[in-house]
Amino acid sequence: MKAQPSVDLGRLLELVEAFPRQTILLLGDFVADEYVAGEIARVSREAPVLILRHRETQVVPGGGANAANNLADLGARVLPVAAVGDDAAGAALVDYFRRKRVDTAGLVRVPGWTTPTKSRFLAGWTHTTRQQVLRVDRLPETPLPARAKAALLRKAKERLKRAGALLVSDYGTGAVTPELVRPLARGANPPVVTLDSRFSLFAYRGARITAATPNEPELEALYQARIGTDRDALDRLAERALRHMGLGALLVTRGKDGMVVFERGRKSHAIPIHGTDQAADVTGAGDTVIAVFTLALAVGASYLEAAHLANYAGGIVVMKRGTATVTRDELLAAIRGEITSAPEKPR
Repeated sequence: MKAQPSVDLGRLLELVEAFPRQTILLLGDFVADEYVAGEIARVSREAPVLILRHRETQVVPGGGANAANNLADLGARVLPVAAVGDDAAGAALVDYFRRKRVDTAGLVRVPGWTTPTKSRFLAGWTHTTRQQVLRVDRLPETPLPARAKAALLRKAKERLKRAGALLVSDYGTGAVTPELVRPLARGANPPVVTLDSRFSLFAYRGARITAATPNEPELEALYQARIGTDRDALDRLAERALRHMGLGALLVTRGKDGMVVFERGRKSHAIPIHGTDQAADVTGAGDTVIAVFTLALAVGASYLEAAHLANYAGGIVVMKRGTATVTRDELLAAIRGEITSAPEKPR
């Protein structure tokens, strides 16, 4: 499906070209996404389950760590502030970002705390695409200690002075909370604060959030309502959320139906999905969307321009399997392809 741009594509290219000049503070719930892949050997005689011959295990950044990874691959300087446990998953995340030359001094190792980990087991034959057959989540069983929370706040305050925007990624695993964000958002300069909150968007009311990026099911859950194909229902709920939170903008992602950007005092804009609606894997797509949206706002994009860029990026990343990122070159190529294929304007 081809989007009909309502913004200047040349201007979008200029914005993306400016990404490497930006520094973004990422305050997020870091998650380790573990992929355990194996070939189907046979069916077990003990139970009607597949026996997999293990081939490889890979740990990649998930949750807020995936948003940070996207920012890095888009060319920005990212300053991540997050908590990880003193376990193998936490060490894997720290090592991953060190290898990418991302500053890891803002990552707080918490003794006795569990790094949130999502283990996906993939099965397939030798020459077939592997399919996910099971997911096992390991989450912290104890709250984040007060000392660790204080360390996160201190590190975030120190880094905020060097950042052009603050991106908050709240996956509900206990590290990122409204109480942590409020003193940071009040001191944000310049005041670009974006929020992706899986379960607690309204808890951030009064935290001076610039814009938020819920998906449609999250918006439905907030109001215990059903949107479905009813665009009027979406508009009503989004406008209510916009006013309730005091936001400058609300970007609602809708899967195969693209996204809609709502701005205070302006008409909403629906943006059709970029590319095909047959996604290969939507894992982590929301992290890509908020990374691009935030980075675009930081370089001076309007909300609508930032939404269009996020839409291009979302269309690219859902065609990749597993937790993935979008690079700056991929984003530039998508926009240039749009320019090339656009019909010439009559003279």
